[in-house]
Amino acid sequence: MFEFVTFRDTLLLKMSKKKAKTPSNTIAQNKKARHDYFIEENFEAGLVLEGWEVKSLREGRVQLTEGYVRIDNGEVWLLGIHIPPLVTTSSHVQAKPDRPRKLLLHTNEIAKLTGAVERKGYTLVPLSMYWKHGRAKLDIGLAKGKQAHDKRASLKQKETSREIARALKKG
Repeated sequence: MFEFVTFRDTLLLKMSKKKAKTPSNTIAQNKKARHDYFIEENFEAGLVLEGWEVKSLREGRVQLTEGYVRIDNGEVWLLGIHIPPLVTTSSHVQAKPDRPRKLLLHTNEIAKLTGAVERKGYTLVPLSMYWKHGRAKLDIGLAKGKQAHDKRASLKQKETSREIARALKKG
């Protein structure tokens, strides 16, 4: 009739109610791009990858900092990123860590990007790579380059906002 609950049982109940940390979907971010460019618009693109590349991405092994996006003959290509192969990759596959990777976008998005890059002088920059429904996606930014004084101004603004947040926190 009566059920005795021990202290240990209550601790186990409390521990089981805590939510487990969900792993972040972000694979890599290009913080340098946000520092060097004004980002006007973002686009989400799929990636055409090989099997060993997906395994490396699952380990979080990718470098986006030197990457850039180019449009050739109506196709969008990601160049300059480095995905190092895993040590356990099979020997019969020749891994090319710096090969160009095709990006998957809708035709109207490609047309919009082509117009902005060719006519208005914009640049396409990879901002971040993440998982969405088990597929690797790349966030592309339509960007204009910053001058040195723009970079200094943005750093100064960021620093003042930090100081204000600290002052409010001290209260």
